[in-house]
Amino acid sequence: MIPYKDENPTVLTPIVTIGIIAVNVLAWLFVQGAGSGEAVAASVCQLGMIPAELFGTVPPGTRVPLGPGLACVIDTPHYATVLTSMFMHGGWLHIIGNMWFLWVFGNNIEDSMGHARFVVFYLLCGVVAAGTQLLADPQSRVPMVGASGAISGVLGAYMLIYPRVRVHTLVTLGFFVTSVALPAYVMLGYWFVLQLLLGTVSRTTGGIAVWAHVGGFLAGVALIKLFANPAPSRFD
Repeated sequence: MIPYKDENPTVLTPIVTIGIIAVNVLAWLFVQGAGSGEAVAASVCQLGMIPAELFGTVPPGTRVPLGPGLACVIDTPHYATVLTSMFMHGGWLHIIGNMWFLWVFGNNIEDSMGHARFVVFYLLCGVVAAGTQLLADPQSRVPMVGASGAISGVLGAYMLIYPRVRVHTLVTLGFFVTSVALPAYVMLGYWFVLQLLLGTVSRTTGGIAVWAHVGGFLAGVALIKLFANPAPSRFD
C-alpha cells in the first residue's frame, strides 16, 4: 500500500519537514553522487552505521563486500554514524520512498508539536530505531543507512494522535491498481504488523532493517504525547 495524501489540514508551514527532505536530497546528490556506485559505496561505508564496528565484534581491517569491486573496511567505532546514517540512502527508490512517506505524514506531526520539538523528536526516533537494530543484530557487518527508522517514529505518532484521519492509498494487486481511503490506524497498523512479521523471520529482510522500523515506530508512539501540543484539538 502506497499512501499519497491524507485528509488532515495543517496550520504551521512544515519548514522542518521540508528541511529534512532537502538535507536528505542534497546528501544524495552531492555526497552520494546521485547514485554513482563508487560514491554510494564510499558514503555508505564512511557514514553508514555498521553494528559489528560499533560493538567491536570484528577486528579492524576486516573487508565487507558490497558488490563487484566494492567493499567496506571495518574501522574503529565511529558512534556519530548513528546520526549520519539517517541521511544516507542506498538507491533512488530508497530515498524517494522514504521522502514520500515523510512528506505525507511529517507535516501533521510537525504541526502537532512545533518546529523545534519536531527536530528533537525526529532525531530521537532515529536514534532509538538504530539502537533497536543494533541490539537485534549486533554481529552484522552490513552498513545500515536510511531515514526510515526516524520516519517510522513519525508514522507511530501519527497513528496514535490521528487514528481516524482518512489516508488515500494506492493498493496494488498484481497488475490491478486501485485507490482507497483508509483510516490511519488501519493503514499504519497494517504496516507495523507487517514489520513485526518480517522481523520474526529475519533480522533484515531483503536488505531492509525491519527492527529499526519497529523500534522507531514504538518510539514515536511512546514520545508523541511528551512532544505534542497538549491542546485537545490536536488529538482528534
